[in-house]
Amino acid sequence: MPGTVLLLAASPVGKGCLVDAASVLPVLAAVAPPVLSGTDTANVVELADPLEPQAVLTRLRAAATAPGPLTMFLTGQLQLDRRQRLPHLALARTTPATVRYTAFPWRWIADELRLRPPGSTTVFVDLHADADAWEFLAGRPLTAGRSTELYGRVAPPPSRRTVAQPAYMRAVATLLRSGHRPHPAELHQQALTRASGEESARRGAADLVLAPGQSWAGQPWPPAPEFTTVTAPPAEFATVTAPPPGFASVTASPRPPVPSQAPPAAAPAPLPVPPATPPTPPTPPVPPVSVPGRTERRAGAPSPDPHGEITAAVRDGRHEDALALVARWEREALRTHGRGSEQVLHWMEVRADLAMLAGDAERSCRGWLALAVTRLDAGQAPGAPEVESAVDRAHHQWGRVADPARARELGSELARLRQRVPGRREGALDHVRRQLSQLQTQA
Repeated sequence: MPGTVLLLAASPVGKGCLVDAASVLPVLAAVAPPVLSGTDTANVVELADPLEPQAVLTRLRAAATAPGPLTMFLTGQLQLDRRQRLPHLALARTTPATVRYTAFPWRWIADELRLRPPGSTTVFVDLHADADAWEFLAGRPLTAGRSTELYGRVAPPPSRRTVAQPAYMRAVATLLRSGHRPHPAELHQQALTRASGEESARRGAADLVLAPGQSWAGQPWPPAPEFTTVTAPPAEFATVTAPPPGFASVTASPRPPVPSQAPPAAAPAPLPVPPATPPTPPTPPVPPVSVPGRTERRAGAPSPDPHGEITAAVRDGRHEDALALVARWEREALRTHGRGSEQVLHWMEVRADLAMLAGDAERSCRGWLALAVTRLDAGQAPGAPEVESAVDRAHHQWGRVADPARARELGSELARLRQRVPGRREGALDHVRRQLSQLQTQA
């Protein structure tokens, strides 16, 4: 089975640039695709200084849903948004004041890779952090999801008026140009050794090293939580009438593009199981959908581990079977934990995701709308990331509903919800109203 390789180099244009990220792309592009991927054949996609987060998301999503192994080589700089103080990959137009709108949230990487089979995804990163991001990362591990092997380093900000070089990623590329691809852990160690030699003159704090099981700031890596709330990016609103903004600005390599067809060709990994309470890493997760003090199983209750069955059903194209199994678990969670519990919200989220994977935009849109309303009714704030995420995903799926009558019905509900949850992208409510007006004209 062919592999997929995504080469991504991004950094701001102008004085905000900390690292010459794109300089490593020619070296990586000179490596034979099978060597980059570790497979007999591979498709390679290259993103050089993309302008828009949605352009990056589109290519990442296509790579994540492609069958076969996925290897990412990511070079750039990390910055925090001023509102939520979360790390983002800075893009060409990013400034400290516009991180939230022009940079790519790091958590989107884990979100898009979460359904991939364990052991099928490897990510190499060479990142430089600005002062705020460096302080933030001092006690917080940077991860790409529990099923993804992440290797690389995060370097501190360079001295003023200095643009750093991606020495680690350049070392990775140089080692691979030999035509030999060692095990990722061995390649990582060799690249670290070579990069440290090249940067021996650089002064300042030591790099933060990323590798499975690697200690971080003197502490062991905390275990990844069993349940990760899906925090999707803002909806690709323009997909109703046009491609995502900035898509044409992406520079693609001349190699064959990544297949963009949706699953079931790409077999998702077992879906995450929610704990009894929202996770707070590094606290160990609570066993999935369990009743404290009780180990026996009620007659007729779903099997103790449904995720393998769900994965197999999706892989075989039996989407209705997968949805039926999720519905059973949702009912079980409702009986055990009550409406608005994290367990119920989890299964609602999985159900909406599965409908999307099945190509049923209407059902997926309804699922995300219901999830958003349930979260709001449970007392979550309209600006909470999980609420915004659900509405944004509903908005995106609504743009794919082909039946005009269904689109009008769902659009009216979405418009009411958008009044409460405007989201992070300006003009979302206006967009719904414009589309509804066009649909009414068609009627």
